[in-house]
Amino acid sequence: MLWKNRPNGLTWSGAIKNEEAKREVAARLAAKLQAGQTVGVGSGSTSFLTLQALAARAEKEGLSFTGIPTSVEVSLACTSLGIPTASLVEAKPDWSFDGADEVDGRKRLIKGRGGALYQEKLMMAAAPQSYIVVDSSKLVDRLGQKFPVPVEIDPMALSLMYEKLADLPGLADLALRTGAGKDGPVITERGNLILDLRFDDIPDDTHARLKGMPGVVETGLFFDYDFELLVAG
Repeated sequence: MLWKNRPNGLTWSGAIKNEEAKREVAARLAAKLQAGQTVGVGSGSTSFLTLQALAARAEKEGLSFTGIPTSVEVSLACTSLGIPTASLVEAKPDWSFDGADEVDGRKRLIKGRGGALYQEKLMMAAAPQSYIVVDSSKLVDRLGQKFPVPVEIDPMALSLMYEKLADLPGLADLALRTGAGKDGPVITERGNLILDLRFDDIPDDTHARLKGMPGVVETGLFFDYDFELLVAG
């Protein structure tokens, strides 16, 4: 029986911007693969293309490697490409790659548009070498210039968060993220909710302030992470 819209993990949800440049960077990352390595796999269109490039090289050269996916979406893609997977409980990545929503001149990131910010932080902390791959549109003068800051919260803390966030320095607006393909809010990989916070300015202690609030699981502010930045195009 043929199943309509059967998920195969190999299609992207929309058009990929700057695809040619992103494929070039994906090929550069795939060239780093060594046999037997374990690779942390992040989300985003460039990461999606990188995963395809890794699988193609592995098949062509007979290399075996294991992927540690940061989301269900990435796990499906690995399965479709025949890439064995493991979790951070079972394995440690030799290196990892991921995308970002914004990168400022101090190499600070906003991530989490895909709702996997908690796993992505764990991956970057676990990997001895991390690569962040973006196109030039993700480079900003001021963090928060284009995208809100995702904050993952426990569902029980939703009302409390609205109260606690009222006096957060620099905060201009906040909204509960809702699903485009479902009724109601987006549910993260960990079963939590996401508040999207827009700032006029993001003070250096914003992440620490947020993490100090009961109910906050993680924020999409990636400060003080060591990584190599690769810019497509």
